[in-house]
Amino acid sequence: MTRILIVEDEPSIALALEDDLRREGYDVDLVTDGDAACRQGSKGRYDLILLDVMLPKRDGFEVCRHLRSEGVKALILMLTARGQESEKVIGLELGADDYVTKPYGPRELRARIKALLRRVGEGTETVYHFGQFELNSGRCELRSGGTVVDLKPLEYRLLAFFLRRAGRALTRQQILDEVWGADTHITDRVVDNQVTNVRKKIEPEPDNPRYLVSIRGVGYRFDAKPVIKQ
Repeated sequence: MTRILIVEDEPSIALALEDDLRREGYDVDLVTDGDAACRQGSKGRYDLILLDVMLPKRDGFEVCRHLRSEGVKALILMLTARGQESEKVIGLELGADDYVTKPYGPRELRARIKALLRRVGEGTETVYHFGQFELNSGRCELRSGGTVVDLKPLEYRLLAFFLRRAGRALTRQQILDEVWGADTHITDRVVDNQVTNVRKKIEPEPDNPRYLVSIRGVGYRFDAKPVIKQ
């Protein structure tokens, strides 16, 4: 059963979320402040965390930063009443996988949750080998010479997408639609920042990439043919 942690301090919203998601068949826990979110999120094995930005004790950005620094791999869907593009970018750069702006409808939120879970769980297990690296889609894991490379969930999905489309020039819009979802409204800058993060994990010289290269006026291309095993 899919496990979800709700982090929301507004009682009426928290209870409505809890009831709705349990009716959908999810195993749900609820905490109401940032400190509790850090504790519960670090020790609980959750598939997804619904994380409100405005929280007592620690805000959602601090919680997100803490969980990713602790190696928590759960998907993080941020709930925010803030509409500024810059704050959405901050959340994504800290390791969040998606965001929903309040007010939102229950159907929208359920659809966004299912889309995130589906993107992570799609497909049969495939192992891609390139250079000294091995990416295993079943384990959602990247290894370098046998050592696990610390990839955030969004970085993993981005790299996996490039490997599936190796050798093809991909526009930023194609990358956004596939990795973030077609209904996500963020700027190209987010793609560029995440590509930079992935380069730091796989490139001997990130400023002179050999794998994940820029295509002027288009976007990016994974410029190596991986060996694929299924």
